[in-house]
Amino acid sequence: MKFSTKVIHGGQKPEESTGSVMPPIFQTSTYAQSSPGEHKGYAYSRSANPSRTALEKALAAIENANYGFAFSSGLAAIDCVLRLLKPGDEVIAGDDLYGGTYRMFTRLFEKYGLQFKYVDMDSVSNVSEAISDQTKLVWIETPTNPLMKIADIEEISNAVKRQNKDVLIAVDNTFATPYIQQPLDLGVDIVMHSATKYIGGHSDLVMGALMVNTEEIAKELHFIQFAAGAIAGPMDSFLALRGIKTLDVRMQRHCENGIAVANFLKNHPKVGKVYFPGFESHPNYNVAKKQMRDFGGMVSFKLKDESKEATFKFLENIKLFTLAESLGGVESLANHPVTMTHGSIPEEDRLKIGITDSLVRLSVGIENIEDLLQDLDQALKA
Repeated sequence: MKFSTKVIHGGQKPEESTGSVMPPIFQTSTYAQSSPGEHKGYAYSRSANPSRTALEKALAAIENANYGFAFSSGLAAIDCVLRLLKPGDEVIAGDDLYGGTYRMFTRLFEKYGLQFKYVDMDSVSNVSEAISDQTKLVWIETPTNPLMKIADIEEISNAVKRQNKDVLIAVDNTFATPYIQQPLDLGVDIVMHSATKYIGGHSDLVMGALMVNTEEIAKELHFIQFAAGAIAGPMDSFLALRGIKTLDVRMQRHCENGIAVANFLKNHPKVGKVYFPGFESHPNYNVAKKQMRDFGGMVSFKLKDESKEATFKFLENIKLFTLAESLGGVESLANHPVTMTHGSIPEEDRLKIGITDSLVRLSVGIENIEDLLQDLDQALKA
């Protein structure tokens, strides 16, 4: 199936007992057994729930995976991946990460004995040179949050596996979505999503997802999820499955509006720099062109006036772009990374990679593009 068909039909079928086209919300914690240990495939909803099963099959289908897992949040999904490791193991990650990921790495898992190295993944050699005998996981985020850097998924995967085939490679595919890139096809072991974002698509749920091809990894992840309990509930599973149905058409509009906003900002006299992988001037443009079907709806930029006062004035004057955490919903959002999503990263580390007071991250929604550009223009003039 083509992607636009797969989001509607992939891994899906009418519910067996009633023929319901959309799987119902199985709002139950437990299931009747005919004899001890004998049941209809479900015993307790922490282990499995029919609503979550339907979603997990759809998640697997859209990432060309054999197995999908739905979690209570994106961070719960990352937590599950890290629990595959043991004290003394090492993780290599990009130097531009979502603040919540960085916070989990440094403030939770470092104290349990995991070691983390941060490298600029613009260069494959930076990753290769960082690998040691202790390396067990390479964590890739591409495009990165919020600087929109692009890592070459296939080249990094090939280089890492040549050095040590047992090192796991995981990709945070939240910004791109499977509409734009499918990392499992490029050689990685695990794909992670904050399904709160584009997969849900309507800013009405919090959820994470993991997709894998290998049965051994799938069994380990399922055991950790079952034992630790960070599952997605049936109502959220229903909402996420509904969101997947329109992922293709939503992403088309997000991408169209994203490049229009990026071009508008690039040519605006009040804007100093725009971060968008669809520009030929972007240092990773050739990699983006190779591995991505489009360039997404995320755009970051800095004002020429780099003061916090000017940036706050812009953010206080936007009207259609809502100043809020998160991204990927149908509505356009604006974010100030220093005070919001990346506030947990030490200032010294933020400044080192370019996350300054003047940086603004936009999640471009699916509204009329002329209305969005007018809103940006009036706020920039303010």
